[in-house]
Amino acid sequence: MRYAHTNIVARDWRALARFYEDVFGCEVVAERDLAGEWVDRLTGLPGARIRGAHLRLPGHGPDGPTLEIFQYDEAEERPPTAINRTGLAHLAFQVADVAATREEVLVAGGQDYGELVTADLPGAGTLEVVYLT
Repeated sequence: MRYAHTNIVARDWRALARFYEDVFGCEVVAERDLAGEWVDRLTGLPGARIRGAHLRLPGHGPDGPTLEIFQYDEAEERPPTAINRTGLAHLAFQVADVAATREEVLVAGGQDYGELVTADLPGAGTLEVVYLT
């Protein structure tokens, strides 16, 4: 068994893919344009069309996991994001400079949840972390 990918559904898959490329160094490895009877059956959505891409996550080589960013032609609106909402809470990237990367995310349209903090975590050492959306 091997972990393959995480999927994110976006309003604009190209813009979100560009964000992950520019800020976190992800690389597009495959684009997708999916439709047809098998997609309808898979998603349970008659007439579904999905476009998007797989982006190689940094630091794992050519066979590493990907971030799959999809856009459906017909998408449901999402409630406002909340850090304590059940479901996928975050993707974590280890970066050389947390404060500088935070600024890149904010310039690219992201937002802070809380503050950038430094904390000693038993078993992990001193961590500098921030939650962003």
